[in-house]
Amino acid sequence: MSTPRRFLRSLRGRLARPAATALIGVAALAALAPPPAAQAAEPPAFAAAMAEFDRALGGDEAAVELAAERLGRLSAAEPTDPVLRAYAGAATALRARTTMLPWKKMRHAEDGLALLDKALAQLAAAHDAPLYRGVPASLEARFTAATTFLAMPSMFNRQARGQKLLDEVSGSPLLEGAPLPFKGAVWLRAGQEALKAEDKTAARAWFGKIAASNAPQAAQAQARLKDL
Repeated sequence: MSTPRRFLRSLRGRLARPAATALIGVAALAALAPPPAAQAAEPPAFAAAMAEFDRALGGDEAAVELAAERLGRLSAAEPTDPVLRAYAGAATALRARTTMLPWKKMRHAEDGLALLDKALAQLAAAHDAPLYRGVPASLEARFTAATTFLAMPSMFNRQARGQKLLDEVSGSPLLEGAPLPFKGAVWLRAGQEALKAEDKTAARAWFGKIAASNAPQAAQAQARLKDL
C-alpha cells in the first residue's frame, strides 16, 4: 500500500475514533458558569462552540467545520486564553477526517497540533485557577492536548508527549478540586492508556476509582472492569 493511502486510512481512523472517545468526556461537561472575572469569552458563545465541538466528536462531520470556525474565532478574539486555543487546535485537527485528500489531512493535523503547542506554551501559574465550567485552565488545556496527541498516528511523534501531559493532569493536586465529570474523563483516559500499555493493574485502579466515585463515566468503567 502506498504511503499516502496508509496515512489517509490511519489518520481517518485515529482522529475519528480515539480522539473522539477521549475528548468527548471534556466536551460534554455541564456548562458550569465561571466567575465573571475569569471569563475570557461570553458564556453563550463558548457554549455554542462547544456544542458544535461535541457534535463533531460524535461523528457529525458537518459540525467539524463549524466547531473549528467558532472556536477559531473565539480564540482569535481572546489570544491570551490557552483553553480556547487548545480547543481550536483540537477542532482543527479533527478537520483531517473531513477530506479524502492526504495533503489536506496532513495540513489540518499539523495546523491543529501547532495551535495546541502554542496553547501549552502559554500556560503559567495564573492558569491554575478555574476558567470554564469550574475546571482549572491549566488542566483543561493540557488534557485537551494530551488526548489529541495520543490519538495522532505515530508518524507525528506525539504519543510520548501526550502520555506525559496525561500523567501531569492525572497526578496534579489541582484535579482533586475539579468537577467530577472532568475528573472522570481524565481517569477514564488514564485507564484506557494503561490498557494499551498492557498494564492491567493500573487500568483496574483507574477504572475502580471512577466506579467508586459515581462519576458520569462509571458505567463505562464498570464495563471495562468486567473485561479485565
